[in-house]
Amino acid sequence: MGGRTILRRALVSAAVGAGFWSFQVLPSFASDIHVEPVTAYINANVRAWIEDPAIIEGLKGQNELHAHLTPLDIDRLDAVWRAEFSSNVQPLIDSVISSPLSKFLKDKQVASGGVITEIFVIDAKGLSIGESEVSSDYWQGDELKWQKTYLAGPAILFVDKAEKDESTQTLQSQASLTVCDPETGQPIGAITIGINLDAL
Repeated sequence: MGGRTILRRALVSAAVGAGFWSFQVLPSFASDIHVEPVTAYINANVRAWIEDPAIIEGLKGQNELHAHLTPLDIDRLDAVWRAEFSSNVQPLIDSVISSPLSKFLKDKQVASGGVITEIFVIDAKGLSIGESEVSSDYWQGDELKWQKTYLAGPAILFVDKAEKDESTQTLQSQASLTVCDPETGQPIGAITIGINLDAL
């Protein structure tokens, strides 16, 4: 059994008993100079819509739909997505990319005027349920964007390290937030926003 598979199963199981913390901003490195402007952009331009019904209802619906999934099921779905990513036939990917939630996210990306490079919403199992751009994998549960938000509790913002996008040659960072049910305050998923640092 591969290391990724073992990690995936452990993290999916851990999600059930995750504890909840107070508001924190969690940069990858405290000295990273991009953390402050990214945080300011998210606070000014993103927080206003992360509780939009398109996101909240999308997460609630998918959490209910995916509640029965086992770690083995998630392995299989992720393998299907990865195979489809390199194929012309993409039923699973199409089911996510063509959803109303993905259209909502694409509209938000376009409205950013080039600052936002990608957005995706991740459910309680670590699976992408809406994407503005197609990602290479379906399961995000082994990545910090999910581990340091949904698993950490409500009111979390995690700003990842800055990296150069080889295709566009722009400097980018991902900001990820816990998404909570507005009625209960409990985490129901996460959202990740790719930020073009050169456009800030």
